[in-house]
Amino acid sequence: MSLASAEHTVDKSSTRVQRMFGEIAPRYDFLNHLLSMNVDRYWRWRTVRKLKPQADAGPILDVCTGTGDLAIAFDKGARGKVPIVAADFCHEMLELGEVKSARRGSSGRIAFVEGDTENLPAGDNEFQIVSVAFGLRNVSDTDRGLAEMTRVAKPGGKVAVLEFTTPRRQPMKALYGWYFRNVLPRIGQFVMRNNSAAYEYLPESVGEFLQYEQLTERMEAAGLENVRFYPMTFGIATLYVGEKRIQDLGFGGQGTKA
Repeated sequence: MSLASAEHTVDKSSTRVQRMFGEIAPRYDFLNHLLSMNVDRYWRWRTVRKLKPQADAGPILDVCTGTGDLAIAFDKGARGKVPIVAADFCHEMLELGEVKSARRGSSGRIAFVEGDTENLPAGDNEFQIVSVAFGLRNVSDTDRGLAEMTRVAKPGGKVAVLEFTTPRRQPMKALYGWYFRNVLPRIGQFVMRNNSAAYEYLPESVGEFLQYEQLTERMEAAGLENVRFYPMTFGIATLYVGEKRIQDLGFGGQGTKA
């Protein structure tokens, strides 16, 4: 059963999402680590380990980067030897990301760029890895976002999606649903005290978003092959990884930049 009501559709319009994340930006990192009990750091570390960035294979693009946690994790995992572009359409998040990047010693190696995942400001076939962590569900057109991520990946390059999922096994499934519906929104609102209901949006957006085989199929439709998913921490989060088809050099389907 979905965490969100099947009769309710979450408003993921770009203006609403952009405003909402702009409002919560100052305490976004604090809440993410608090609400996940710091497990989100492990999820990103494991993502980097799975994708294995190569020093001589080209740059990495992290979309919906927020304050750049995954981009910084890639920089650390690649030992500063791979150029990284961190893109987001929320200016407030990018500003915080640049400060954090400088504090972590990765300034100059990570370029923070304002850009929409549905219309990425990049050419075809540029990146060895294109990633998104906990952001694809916020893109209003999932297929367009995946197509754009595929378009800018190099043939043979990897496209990765790290996202919250609903555990499939009991009792974790029931405990997780109760926490997401009842505890997480209250903690988030108590700490943030904003009017955008951001942490009510979170469980709703997770409940409505594609999971497991459903998302795998959409990634394949976007031009990826060998798509696999890897549940983490009892299925609370899942990493999806696919490869851009070699024969799709100059891929011109949905991913063609308008």
